Amino acid sequence: MARKQLPVLENITISDVAAEGKAIARVGDKVVFVPFVAPGDVVDIQLTRKKNSYAEGKAIRFHSYAVHRAEPFCEHFGICGGCKWQHLPYEEQLKYKHKQVIDNLTRIGKIPLGEVLPILGSEQTQCYRNKLEYTFSNKRWLTEKDIQSGRSFDNMNGIGFHIPGMFDKVLDIHKCWLQDDINNRIRLAVKEYCFSHEGYPFFDLRNQEGFMRTLIIRTTSTGELMVILVFFHEDKGKREALLEYVAGRFPEITSLLYIINEKQNDTITDREIHVFRGNDHIIEEMEGLRFKIGPKSFYQTNSRQAYNLYKVARELAGLSGSELVYDLYTGTGTIANFVSRKARKVIGIEYVPEAIDDAKVNASLNGIENTLFFAGDMKDILNEAFIDEHGRPDVIITDPPRAGMHDGVIKTILLAAPERIVYVSCNPATQARDLSLLDTGYAVEKVQPVDMFPHTHHVENVVLLTKK
Repeated sequence: MARKQLPVLENITISDVAAEGKAIARVGDKVVFVPFVAPGDVVDIQLTRKKNSYAEGKAIRFHSYAVHRAEPFCEHFGICGGCKWQHLPYEEQLKYKHKQVIDNLTRIGKIPLGEVLPILGSEQTQCYRNKLEYTFSNKRWLTEKDIQSGRSFDNMNGIGFHIPGMFDKVLDIHKCWLQDDINNRIRLAVKEYCFSHEGYPFFDLRNQEGFMRTLIIRTTSTGELMVILVFFHEDKGKREALLEYVAGRFPEITSLLYIINEKQNDTITDREIHVFRGNDHIIEEMEGLRFKIGPKSFYQTNSRQAYNLYKVARELAGLSGSELVYDLYTGTGTIANFVSRKARKVIGIEYVPEAIDDAKVNASLNGIENTLFFAGDMKDILNEAFIDEHGRPDVIITDPPRAGMHDGVIKTILLAAPERIVYVSCNPATQARDLSLLDTGYAVEKVQPVDMFPHTHHVENVVLLTKK
């Protein structure tokens, strides 16, 4: 039985921006979430989902456009899952991100906020990412334009980004504005080589067959370039021929690597990395410090803005050189090593052992001798015995994943009773929850939102808490 078509709402004014990058319209007592529209647009909305308290839909006709609108610069806007805010001027994006931070902290945290500083925008709003990952697929997404063209599509291979909500469909990307244009030239050259040579089938995720699987490109501000090609199985002749072509076509590549991944998922953390040409790493620099980045290393994807983010964290920490600092969720030790010059000693803790290995390498690379790193689950390592052994911290810097901090970690922080806590977050909602738990012993003194990802709804936030 055919599903009943949901109604069309006519002449609806978009009123605000919501979470996950969508906008809001209010129709009676119901909130309607709509993507790719701006506050002030007047549209007809085709509902796609209807619940008791809210609905979802898409704009099928524009009666008038908002005053504050921008022309999207990417040909893939509206289809690709990234850069959903290109239709908003950057100043408007910053306004809504700042509002998102404050709304989360006040509505969820329900605590006094102290001084709220203006959001720190990104100097670069295009080509700001240092890492992109593309998927090869034999089931590329056909756009409405493709379908309406009436052409037949014998070749359904594509390389690009997954269509949101469709795990096996990939949008074939012509030009991506997120990274230096070298990413486009490399991706298109690899695709053309595969199309013009036999034996390079793109991956079929459903049936688990094919050869070409993933392309990862990493760049640095120092001009180094890492390219990783992931194959589903080994075929030495085909693999070497393609890698030789890439190496010859792009001599600027300083690290050309490959991986054989026969698993059902695309993660490479448990796969062996093979060096085909050049180094097994690239080097990033920040304030004279050098950071070694391997194929599995985490590094903030907006290098230039990461520097500003870390400067904010260091400034709010108020270090004089005499403090013992705990850096929780230290990752590859970037923040720990960055603030070490201003501290007596920095102790970094991180769940991933390989990340801690990188942190130690980076400390050694820079001649830093006042850092100490530990690997393990935060709630298991950070306890009273650990504090008794290594000293009570004067300052704690914490930069947890999107899920925020475990309750046990928060209890230990309260037990450790540092003078100051600097909380760096990529998710103001979970940060707000944690701040409410820390409110028993700490007051929020300063709030500094930082935009790391222009044209998306994502926002970072740094909070300074001081002991009550």
